[in-house]
Amino acid sequence: MRNLPLLFASALLFGQACLAEAIYVLYDQDSPQASYAARKLKQALDATGHDVLEQRSGYDRLMNLGLNSGRLSPEGFQIIPEDQVVSVLGGDERGLIYGTFALIERLENGVALADVPSFEETPHFEFRGIKYNLPWETYRPSSALDQHYETARDPKYWEAFLDMMVENRFNVISLWNMNPFTYMVKPENFPEASPWNDEQQAEWESLYREIFRMAKERALDTYIVQWSIFTSEEFSKAHGIAERNFYPHYYVPGDTSELLRRYLRESVTQILNTYPNLDGIGISHGEGMAGMTPLERQKWMDDVMIAGMLEADRKVKLIHRVPFSSGTSSDPGVSKNVEQVTRDAMERLEDRFDGPIWVEMKFNWSHAHSTPKLVKVHGGKLGDTYFDPLPENYKIVWQARNEDFFCLRWGVPSFIRQHIALNGEADYVGGYFIGSETYIPALDYFTASNRSVDWKYAFQRQWLFYKLWGRLLYDPETPDSVFQAEFNRRFGSDGDNLLNAYSLASSTQLRLASLYDSRWDFTLYSEGFLALQGEETKYIGIDQLISHPTMDPSYVSVSEYVETLRTGGSFGAGQITPLQLADTLERDNREALRLVSSIDTSSSDSLLYEVSDVKAWAQLGLHLAEKLRGAVALHSYRLSGDSDQKRDAIAHLERALQHWDQVIAITRPLYRDMPLTHYNHNSFDANPDNLFHWALIRDEVARDLEIAKTEE
Repeated sequence: MRNLPLLFASALLFGQACLAEAIYVLYDQDSPQASYAARKLKQALDATGHDVLEQRSGYDRLMNLGLNSGRLSPEGFQIIPEDQVVSVLGGDERGLIYGTFALIERLENGVALADVPSFEETPHFEFRGIKYNLPWETYRPSSALDQHYETARDPKYWEAFLDMMVENRFNVISLWNMNPFTYMVKPENFPEASPWNDEQQAEWESLYREIFRMAKERALDTYIVQWSIFTSEEFSKAHGIAERNFYPHYYVPGDTSELLRRYLRESVTQILNTYPNLDGIGISHGEGMAGMTPLERQKWMDDVMIAGMLEADRKVKLIHRVPFSSGTSSDPGVSKNVEQVTRDAMERLEDRFDGPIWVEMKFNWSHAHSTPKLVKVHGGKLGDTYFDPLPENYKIVWQARNEDFFCLRWGVPSFIRQHIALNGEADYVGGYFIGSETYIPALDYFTASNRSVDWKYAFQRQWLFYKLWGRLLYDPETPDSVFQAEFNRRFGSDGDNLLNAYSLASSTQLRLASLYDSRWDFTLYSEGFLALQGEETKYIGIDQLISHPTMDPSYVSVSEYVETLRTGGSFGAGQITPLQLADTLERDNREALRLVSSIDTSSSDSLLYEVSDVKAWAQLGLHLAEKLRGAVALHSYRLSGDSDQKRDAIAHLERALQHWDQVIAITRPLYRDMPLTHYNHNSFDANPDNLFHWALIRDEVARDLEIAKTEE
């Protein structure tokens, strides 16, 4: 089979070969970051047909990679072409890397070195991070997470992932699991806590050292983050304490014994001293602390985690997650008293940590990809205690969690820009995390095995998602042309309409998540139209759609809409009714289908997947449009007895099922049945019967039609 991206790249190289030059790259060879930037630039120059010289003589053009902290802000960069010299200057090492990749991007998009323009960029946010849940002792037990174990132990995987991060201008990688200490060190005073022999321990330490080394080389800040009072099973059994405070248990009582305090405090210090390239630690007033009051939890944090960090041989960075519970259970909750206790504790730390304390808050709980309006955090509505008066030693970082789409590619640049405009301009905001709790972007467990594609790992499938978030967090004014150019680099002119098509079609996910209120992880899985209902995760049926409240306060639920109109009420111009939403879904998704209708995917399996995901999102959007219309008609029939409404409901739900069948037809040849963490249902235990595919739940979807037909 012909490979379209290779043909396009070949044509590009042929054109550039005519402009090939002898290039010398000048850089500080003693700097790991400058050496990394130079290595990547040399690779790009070689790939685009240039001759990279080893000696500084006989060159046609000199690439000058350097620093100018007096002229440029931290992480900023400037590219200055002058005759035979192109200078890439950074305000610091990180800015130098970004500037180098900005130049590489232009080369890969076909810009000749002689035509490189002069330009300068500076970052909008200080903190642009990825939350990465590790597959060992990860937060939720599930084969959907365990399956990544071997991939995530491969340094080659981390090299690719960290390259992606810096290419997209993320600057923080945070590694999350319940008890990192077991893997990172054998505690000096508690060797019985380790389950490993010396060879196994050395392997784990080698992996972490290499991850942190590669991150430092790429000027990425690194953190480990854990969930509070957890230890190893070996430590627990050796001392008869913390009897359930180890994987896979997480909603467990807090063990405040002095021996456990010492073990954890010393482990924190030992880890920071063992790994000099590890920048900081994140703390959570979270699970493993049931039975403790918020004040007791804060005092434990100060005595154990904070104290351990402050005893390290250097100043380190701190991520302080806001408390999840306002009572003594592990259940979510917010209160002004807890907010004040937490603020006071952070302010007492003054400047004892490196830089501001980063205070993490979950935006719209676990489902930030919904409405860009802040409706809630973990536990409920957020007060103003953390913001008023303005803090001096900490800044808020929003955690934009994705528990909604893992298989289908996603990309809506206007949503991210609006999110930043609404929530990122205040002085107290330092940036964002993106990441997931129920998904790990490592093993590609989606792609049908007989396909020849241009990616290896799961995160590479979702390149647009990472590129949009990373580049727009760095500069929200980055134009769509930057992202469109990447489609064209990959697919030539066949990629012309793909950014617009994705923006229209994958907005279906945002609209469903705005329409359907959600809280923690399992309460919604948008790409599958699944939600936790009672004790079970299942398809959002017609009755659930009618009665369920909305996330976005401007959206109107089906029940509210029908019942308000029956009593003579009306809705304001700023409100979005179910029928208006249905019309918007219909318009946008039919346009998305039109945009990709003429793309010939026979030459590239990779292009086939990109186009097919647009089509799948569009059919899901058309399914939701018809389902909304059917829900309005069915609820109207139930209240009025008008048989015309019942007939309309049946007709709409028949069309909704037809669109679902189109989703199946598109995705069945391309995607495997996929393990899904949400299928743990309302349980703390792993569920082995956890495979998802749209085809597997067709019976649940068809039940809507039967409900309408049998309605009396």
